[in-house]
Amino acid sequence: MVWRTWGHGPPLVLLHGASGSWTHWIRNIPTLAERFSVIVPDMPGFGDSAAPPEPHTVEVLAEAMTKGLDSVVTGPMDMAGFSFGGIVAGHVAAQVGTRVHSLVLFGAGGLGLPRAPTPPLQPITAAMSAETMRRAHRANLAILMIADPACIDELAVAIQSDNVRRARFRSGDIPTSDALVRVLPSVRARMTAIYSTRDSFIGGDVETRRKRLTATRPDLDIRVLDGAGHWAIYEAAEQANALLLDALGRVR
Repeated sequence: MVWRTWGHGPPLVLLHGASGSWTHWIRNIPTLAERFSVIVPDMPGFGDSAAPPEPHTVEVLAEAMTKGLDSVVTGPMDMAGFSFGGIVAGHVAAQVGTRVHSLVLFGAGGLGLPRAPTPPLQPITAAMSAETMRRAHRANLAILMIADPACIDELAVAIQSDNVRRARFRSGDIPTSDALVRVLPSVRARMTAIYSTRDSFIGGDVETRRKRLTATRPDLDIRVLDGAGHWAIYEAAEQANALLLDALGRVR
């Protein structure tokens, strides 16, 4: 596994989403690194990290992450996970117990709920020209990840293109399974879940997520980020950073 670190202070581990890498957090790291030692891996099968052993399950990823943490972070930490990374973070927090003080989940699935219907994604093939491929990635970002097309800049397209090309772990039906809610009772950390009102994966239905999560963990804090899509940590980075810092209890 490849781990990257920035800043100084208490450890904060950030886990990226499916078909992603550390770059999912690229617009959050500078702000967070002013207060934390920010530690961001490419999870196994993504980015620069080697592929995990078969079968490709969230349990396999969580075991690898837990072993990696033992060699990278000593003592307690805070943790945040985006999307699929939130599911993995829940499993890791359940395994390491009181070492995780606060766990923040951005747009996490794994609640045993169906995904909201979306238009079909544009296929991307190696035979495409670079410009055609770029346009397809931009279109797919608008379908799944970013609500406001004006926020789909060249950096977002480059990140999406690079991450999709290098992703070898396929999340399959893990996001629609109950992979997260079934481990929440074992998580000892203080927990916050943040959902965006224009997240394509939930179709604006934040309330159902609230009910599902609090039925399992009544103490879980639910926050809403208004107007952003699924990749809110990029699209609305300033608001996402403020929510995350508030959830961690370290706002100046």
